[in-house]
Amino acid sequence: MPHTLHVQVFCPDRTGLVSGLTAALFDLGANLGDTRFAVLGQRAEFSAVVSVADDITAEQVGAAMRDCPEAVEADVSVMPYDAWVNPEGGPNITHHVYVTGGDRPGLVTRLAEVFGDFDANIATMNAQAMPQDSSQYIIRFAVAIPSGRESACLATVSNTAQSMGMTYRVEPVLAQHPSP
Repeated sequence: MPHTLHVQVFCPDRTGLVSGLTAALFDLGANLGDTRFAVLGQRAEFSAVVSVADDITAEQVGAAMRDCPEAVEADVSVMPYDAWVNPEGGPNITHHVYVTGGDRPGLVTRLAEVFGDFDANIATMNAQAMPQDSSQYIIRFAVAIPSGRESACLATVSNTAQSMGMTYRVEPVLAQHPSP
């Protein structure tokens, strides 16, 4: 019976990093669950929940990550992860929201507060300076907004973004239906 681990790798960013790390996990027979990757300045962070066979240990997974040629100088953490009992039990993401414009203090906080005011769950959030102009910022949210509150929540997010001189775009997430 497989068991679940949480894998984190933090190392200098380089071309091929995601390919190398995921290939090392594949070679161990790991099945990727939720996986995240981000470049943070000159370094990169990779985080994944993986299922592996019972005979694969956290130490083996950690060694495979450290031995990955693309992950030189990596800080690696691998630990048991028992919160992955029901992968379908996470938030039901209803919308992707994008806010862009000039960076200013409190920007992420104000937007996050709006979602909280409408009991919306932020499933993922990424915020970064634009590579071509570090004074410009983009924030991406994947949110689960309760039914019946979508219009008011999104209108408030739009108003908040506009009041801060930001542009706003939203994409509804289409409901997934099981295949027949």
